[in-house]
Amino acid sequence: MQNIPIISSWSGGKDSCLACYKAIQHGYQVEYLLNLASSETKRCCFHGTENEIMRMQAEAIGIPLIQKEMSNDMQDYENEFKSAVNELKSNGIQGMVFGDIYLDEHKEWVDRVCHDIGIACIEPLWNQSTESIITEFIDLGFKAIIISAKSDLFGEEFLGRLIDYDLVKELKQRKICLCGENGEFHTYVVDGPIFKKEIRILESQPLFIEGFWKHWSLDIKRVETKTK
Repeated sequence: MQNIPIISSWSGGKDSCLACYKAIQHGYQVEYLLNLASSETKRCCFHGTENEIMRMQAEAIGIPLIQKEMSNDMQDYENEFKSAVNELKSNGIQGMVFGDIYLDEHKEWVDRVCHDIGIACIEPLWNQSTESIITEFIDLGFKAIIISAKSDLFGEEFLGRLIDYDLVKELKQRKICLCGENGEFHTYVVDGPIFKKEIRILESQPLFIEGFWKHWSLDIKRVETKTK
């Protein structure tokens, strides 16, 4: 499939970024990045990145970011998700790319929702090994840091670490999913082959949060971009 206009489900993390990159390599035209944010916190759902930091990331990549606010209790998530995508479908969007790897429940959900909306569901990472995915991400030159980590698995010092082979080795030793597919950790991508500018984090603060789960979060307060 070539030159089909699509959107990318965007969290700002490594998996959605790699999936977007691979979709572009396969000939899809990624017109927008779609990010879903909490209406209460004004932060990315699940990853917790502040909206303005997400916008600067999209600007560094050069693909327009569409941010839609979701109800904080997530009770109406599916309807709000469909509404956001349908708005973009009216602009000619024919598909959406996701970064799912092996969670059947979520893959079944996006397949069904995309079918309901009438767009193609594109899953470039699906059923690949987590080691091959993280290896490809690193070898392609992407750079991402840890911005969220479950507190029952990691300490505060885990925040801010770069996704590299030293980290992969440590995760292997601890028998933790190399991609954090179950929410063990989340990332924020700061550079890579789809970036026109590099992101540099100037100010951040670690936070302990008790939400849907207890986790450490890196509150990125200020960044700058540098043309490569």
